Amino acid sequence: MRIALFGGTFDPIHSGHVRAAKAAARKLRLDRILFVPSGHPPHKVKGRLTPFSHRYAMVALACTEDPRFVASLLESPTPDGRPHYSVDTVRTAKRLLERGDELFFLIGVDAFRDLPQWKDHRRLLDSVSFIVVSRPGFALAEIARTIPPDLVRKLPGRIPPNTLRMRHTSLQVLQDVDIAIASRNIRDAIRAGRRVTGLVPPLVEQYILKEGLYRPAASGRKE
Repeated sequence: MRIALFGGTFDPIHSGHVRAAKAAARKLRLDRILFVPSGHPPHKVKGRLTPFSHRYAMVALACTEDPRFVASLLESPTPDGRPHYSVDTVRTAKRLLERGDELFFLIGVDAFRDLPQWKDHRRLLDSVSFIVVSRPGFALAEIARTIPPDLVRKLPGRIPPNTLRMRHTSLQVLQDVDIAIASRNIRDAIRAGRRVTGLVPPLVEQYILKEGLYRPAASGRKE
């Protein structure tokens, strides 16, 4: 099977996430996409995230839209509150694969460009193939600047379009996907009393309304 990890805070998961995942599954023949909400992301201030139970529930509801989507607990909170790092998540996921399975890491272009700030980013690039969801104005050559030159492998012969071969893995750029939505804007809209119909999957919108998420009274919630 061809399996992709799609991580994030998903606070909340929105329609752009779903469109990106569907495009990746269609164009790159993915059999499963594991949506991995982070329990304790290292780049977020603790207490400013919606509790993991809500974020996971919204991801699970969004995953009902496509049989290839699976809500994953790979980065569920730990008792000691230690942060989750993608390089460790990939290592754990690889131990769960069956013989012959292929693992990919699905990521947006802006997050990918921040990769040098991630823990052990060289080892991460060496251990899993990346699918980068791009946006207008970002060609493969510009995206590739994030990768240390010594990890790039120059091979003779033809290479598929928007693909870069690395030492042990590859990078594929997924272009022309409309994901011009940000979770932050959705939270702001709800706090302002505006509807978010169409910006999040229908079941996620219902859940947000039912649980009263992102309203001013909910802003003090802690994990």
